[in-house]
Amino acid sequence: MGKGTLVRALRERSPDIWVSVSATTRSPRPGEVDGVDYHFVSDDDFTHMIERGELLEWATVHGTHRYGTPRTPVDNALAAGKPSLLEIDLQGARQVKASMPEALYVFIEPPSMDELVRRLVGRGTEDDLERERRLRTAETEMAASKEFDRIIINDDLDTAVSQLEALVLDAR
Repeated sequence: MGKGTLVRALRERSPDIWVSVSATTRSPRPGEVDGVDYHFVSDDDFTHMIERGELLEWATVHGTHRYGTPRTPVDNALAAGKPSLLEIDLQGARQVKASMPEALYVFIEPPSMDELVRRLVGRGTEDDLERERRLRTAETEMAASKEFDRIIINDDLDTAVSQLEALVLDAR
């Protein structure tokens, strides 16, 4: 039960909260739908998005694939007054914070490193090398959690969704 699970549960509970759909250069996992889970794009297309200034933030994540938040949908949601959520990593949060310091920054933290390992292994979508990359990234991100305005410990899905929902709705 990681960030993606938490955000999916939030979407189901509170469909009025607008959630950005990131672009990524990685391939879809089983069951992921282009335009719903991510915008799956080629490396060349992603590079062109960067060059044209179409991304609010972007980063190479886990040392392998690039992820980014398309700018126009975020601008449109905010202009419409919709409560909005970006599901991004530490690098992305730092970039967004530089251009939108007024936003509320929430860190989703696993209950422990042991639980994070258990979740990654149980998910079965990454090989050993990818799991190691993700764990190194998680350690770096957890060390930076104090940069965020709020921290939610993701140990109980219903509690974490309730906390995130309240923060997003209150931040509007």
